Amino acid sequence: MALLKVTDLQVYYGVIQAIKGISFEVNAGEVIALIGANGAGKTTILHAITGLVPVKSGSIEFEVPKTGMNDKDIVTETVNLRKTPAHKIVSLGMAHVPEGRRIFSQLTVLENLKMGAYTRNDKEEMEQTLKKVYKRFPRLEERKNQVAGTLSGGEQQMLAMGRALMSHPRIILMDEPSMGLSPILVEEIFDIIKEISKSGTTVLLVEQNAKKALSIANRAYVLETGNIVLEGDAKELMNDESVKKAYLGE
Repeated sequence: MALLKVTDLQVYYGVIQAIKGISFEVNAGEVIALIGANGAGKTTILHAITGLVPVKSGSIEFEVPKTGMNDKDIVTETVNLRKTPAHKIVSLGMAHVPEGRRIFSQLTVLENLKMGAYTRNDKEEMEQTLKKVYKRFPRLEERKNQVAGTLSGGEQQMLAMGRALMSHPRIILMDEPSMGLSPILVEEIFDIIKEISKSGTTVLLVEQNAKKALSIANRAYVLETGNIVLEGDAKELMNDESVKKAYLGE
């Protein structure tokens, strides 16, 4: 059973159809990449999933553990995200790292991280998660009292990712995490994404750097003007001639 299942999704901006009936699945533990040129609809898909743009038709189904169940006997139920208010989606186990980071620039690093845990009531558990985030991003701990808007671009990206992890997500949606970063920082960010995946968090990745995205993904979907035109194993797509020509600069 897919953790996230999108079926026949259609999204309009006014009279313009941005997403034209696409369907795809994300299984638990996978890294799934959505690649495509600017304007292909990648960001719109993430915004539709997390309730930030209205959906004209189609379904977005998310598997969540049934409340009251213990870890030894996990039973899931399907939640229709189209009927779930955006502010409640985080508490279901989904986090979104938006394009452009969207950190709270006037707050400190620590205050930003605590905002990521606003749905969680257990303070002790939150402190444990904070320690894990600091272990993964040592620079955030070094700068925990620094105003977030004064961080470098790479540090702000790490903060956006750390803030998302504070909600203890089962799936994390990342939108262009490498945008505007130096090649060395791009390597570092993708290493972190691999670590997040290895720790058991499912990743849905939107990324213009197709080569890097395909190098860490299990499967990928290629988008063109609101349609999925190719899908399959990420390594196979990396060797696909049409993908090489259009997206890998070869």
